Amino acid sequence: MSAVSSRELRLSGLCYLAIIALGLWSELYVRGSLVVASDAAATAQRIAAQPLLWRTGLVADLLMQVLDLPIIVMMWRLLRPVNEPLALTATGLNLVQTAMLVANRVQLLAALELLTGGAAAAFPVAQREALALLAVQLHGQGFGIGLLFFGFSCLICGALIARSGVVPRLLGWGLALAGLAYLVNSFALLLAPSFAARVFPFVMLPVLVGETAFALWLAVVAQPPRAGAG
Repeated sequence: MSAVSSRELRLSGLCYLAIIALGLWSELYVRGSLVVASDAAATAQRIAAQPLLWRTGLVADLLMQVLDLPIIVMMWRLLRPVNEPLALTATGLNLVQTAMLVANRVQLLAALELLTGGAAAAFPVAQREALALLAVQLHGQGFGIGLLFFGFSCLICGALIARSGVVPRLLGWGLALAGLAYLVNSFALLLAPSFAARVFPFVMLPVLVGETAFALWLAVVAQPPRAGAG
């Protein structure tokens, strides 16, 4: 296999940083400012008042999944010499995650259509508001399910990166810790939602630190592995 080029590593790092920025925009700013937990009427009022902002969040989400693809390809090429079966497993898990998250975004569009679409006018207002909030909540559940696959992928990739000799071991273990944090969050979301709400900010800290550090290294510091590495 040909060595991964410095251009490929840096492009992947830039894509990774863009994904982080887009995720913070859509999740924290857009949905964080428009969705009021357990208040369907307030959520409906805010989304209906700013439909374009809601749509920009949806577009940002979809761009994240597009930018996932060059990173998935790079990681496969980088980690294949370390352990091909595990690298392939991580690639498959990541592709499942990406496909699931793309399909899950329909929930966000459904919420908007319920509140602003003409076809939904046949439903009573209170029912439309309740269904819109339910769609947003189901999107959150689907997001957690998708990140379950990504968590396992991060665990595998982090361990392989730590063994690769190409990337600093600390970054590999940081990515593995991020994967573990994703798994804790997703399993808590599915098994104990009230507990997940309490620990979410703390669980996501290793995610932000581990993934951002790895992305910055790829974008700024990375050098391509020598032929025959691994």
